[in-house]
Amino acid sequence: MDLFTHPLRLHADPSRVVVRPFHIAWGGQGNPPSRTERLIGEVLRMSANEAREQLEIVLKDFEARHWQTRRVFMTRYDQIEDMLGLNGADIGDERRQLIGAYFCHEYSYAAAALMNPSAVPHFDQSGMPAGSLRVLMSMRAVGEGHISSVAFREGIITADRQMKLAPEPPFATATDAVGGAENEMPVGPVTVFRHRDSTLSGTVIFPITQAQSKGLEDLRIVRFQHDDGSFEWIGTYTAYNGSQIQSELMRTRDFRAFDLLPMTGGASRNKGMALFPRKVGGQYMMIGRSDGENLFLLKSDKLDHWDEGAMILKPTFPWELVQIGNCGPPIELDEGWLLLTHGVGAMRKYSIGAALLDKDDPSKVIGRTREPLLAAKDQDREGYVPNVVYSCGAIRHKDTLFLPYGIADSSVGFAFVPIKELLAAM
Repeated sequence: MDLFTHPLRLHADPSRVVVRPFHIAWGGQGNPPSRTERLIGEVLRMSANEAREQLEIVLKDFEARHWQTRRVFMTRYDQIEDMLGLNGADIGDERRQLIGAYFCHEYSYAAAALMNPSAVPHFDQSGMPAGSLRVLMSMRAVGEGHISSVAFREGIITADRQMKLAPEPPFATATDAVGGAENEMPVGPVTVFRHRDSTLSGTVIFPITQAQSKGLEDLRIVRFQHDDGSFEWIGTYTAYNGSQIQSELMRTRDFRAFDLLPMTGGASRNKGMALFPRKVGGQYMMIGRSDGENLFLLKSDKLDHWDEGAMILKPTFPWELVQIGNCGPPIELDEGWLLLTHGVGAMRKYSIGAALLDKDDPSKVIGRTREPLLAAKDQDREGYVPNVVYSCGAIRHKDTLFLPYGIADSSVGFAFVPIKELLAAM
């Protein structure tokens, strides 16, 4: 098979930092005055000159590393003011900025790893030359405390297997939720917003609810076409709180507002769910791995409720005998639904293969690859978790499959696969 592996690699980068809220209140307040009140009181007792000097020290250290740092501090102060009922009219700008700085911290969101990408056609295809496609990729970024977040990267691929990524902006920004209590993490559905002046390639979605507190893992994103012909970008991901996992949905139509929604039903208690890009036979469908070993076809009348389904694929070949899973949403072809899979073999070596499902009845498996199309070897072996290649979603561009993939849970690589040759290998 004429699989082309692009030489470009994306790696973990500890220099990519964002300013995050520092929630002293979540650690417990104790007897009055609380730590928060004591800290604010110390700043308010500073003289004007002392407050100015302390703020200048902070700005000297951090202003060049972040976007609109003073504005970020003021926004954070406003949140603290609402919580404690402070009167901002009696507090000067410099003290307010300094208070905001005490309730922020710098976080390196991709210091440990950058991995497990998913690709979709970009929502903006304007200005594209013939044969080229603008793409949008999500990636799992892992930072301090092994907490996972969602990062994005935009780029362009061509029909002759060339690609160019949009440059990352010098400053990364985190999405924010509007409202909510300062002294407790939200539960249930939440909407987060990209800042109006930030690019998508510099935007990071962090865990925000209790269920997500230790990570948003492995977003599998798809451009979903509704019955009325409109498109919505929907992703499934694993929310992890340190002891339990829960599958959730990310939904957006404009990549400005992102709805993060828990799912219900027995199947949602498992990892690795991947949504079909449209309804099939009048129902929503997903591929899932309900037992941690085999692949199942799930059906539902609601996007946010998924019960257990029927098994359609089980480990068969030597390179996948330990377990199999999906490598992203099924891709619609004339011949059927192309499903990329991952398999785990001896020495816990991961490989990527494929299966073809019937277009009208995806429970029917038409064929599958006897040998993997991509396996961990050579430069793709070493990393945080060696011998792993893994993808959360590829896309079709003309007669080629564009496949971004994670390498050793540490970095991201890119491959181009001729679709006809892939089908012929089944």
